[in-house]
This record gives sequence, structure tokens and C-alpha cells, in this order.
Amino acid sequence: MDSFVRAVAFASRVAGVIGALLILAAVLVICDIVVERYILNLTTIWQIDVVTYCIVGATFISSPYVLMTRGHVNVDVLPIYLGQTARYWLALATSLVALAFCVVMFILCTAYWHQAFSEGWLSNTVWRARLWVPYLSMPIGLGLLVLQYVADIYCLATGRAPPFGLKPNEDAEAIARAHAEQALGGAG
Repeated sequence: MDSFVRAVAFASRVAGVIGALLILAAVLVICDIVVERYILNLTTIWQIDVVTYCIVGATFISSPYVLMTRGHVNVDVLPIYLGQTARYWLALATSLVALAFCVVMFILCTAYWHQAFSEGWLSNTVWRARLWVPYLSMPIGLGLLVLQYVADIYCLATGRAPPFGLKPNEDAEAIARAHAEQALGGAG
């Protein structure tokens, strides 16, 4: 099972890099829009679609990396004040609910992607992009997110990772102090 956790972590890191590259591509295409439209006085046909698909694709594809690194917004007021046992059970319950939600979304988005692929959906813009291509980011990202949740739940259940990333001996005051020092850049 440890090799599964390592493989999922590697896939999540790769997904994070792909997400960053998609954001970079979107920025470069926006620069192209500015040059073509405002400097060369040309029309832009495909650029807006590409930027939109890159941003949405980056959001879905990089989501397992964000979960793995705990880069998401986390409201940890309740876990900070709970004891270690209650913190563990809360982390397990919330992770299982999130996993169930992601599994449902994965199933629905895969069906949506398959419908776009099998029916040959095209965008309703002049470019007429094949929609299955950008829609593929949804099942890929959500599939990897499901795997990352499974790996996180396994690590939580086996004691390899503390609940909510909080060390067992940390109390609310120590956590608040650490957060404040981090926010101030270590000054203090």
C-alpha cells in the first residue's frame, strides 16, 4: 500500500506541473490576444476558447496536488480545539464525505465527457473546437483527486499522517502562534 501512496503522490505532483503549464499557456495566449487584437488589429478566433479551457483544465487537473499539499483554504477552528481522538474522527468523517462527493462527480463528469465524445460535440464559437478534448480534464482531475483522497484516508487511518496535518501535542495557542509567525515571514 505504501507504493500506492507514493505512486499517487507522484501522479499528483505531475498533475500539479501540468496545471501550472496550463496556466502558463493561458497567460501566453492572453499575450497573443493583446498583440493580435490591439497592435496588429487582427481578429482573434480561437484564443478566448483556449484560455477558458486552459484555466478550467488547470483547476481540475491540479486539484489532487492542491489536496496533497494542503494548499486549499482550510477552516481549522474546530479541529484546533478538539482533542486528538475527536480530531481524528472528524478528519476521517470529513475525508470520507469529500471522497464520496468526488466519486459522484467523477462518475457524472465521465458520463458527460463520454457523451461529448460519442456525439461529437463542438463549441458554438467560430473555432468549433471538439469539446471532448477540454472536457477530458474533468474525469482525469477528479479521478486523480479520488485516488489522492484514498491515499490520504489510508495515511490518516494508519497513523502515517496526523489529522488535518496538526501534530498531536499542538494546542490552539501553539498553532495560532505558528500561523502568525508564518504569516509574518518568520519575523517575531
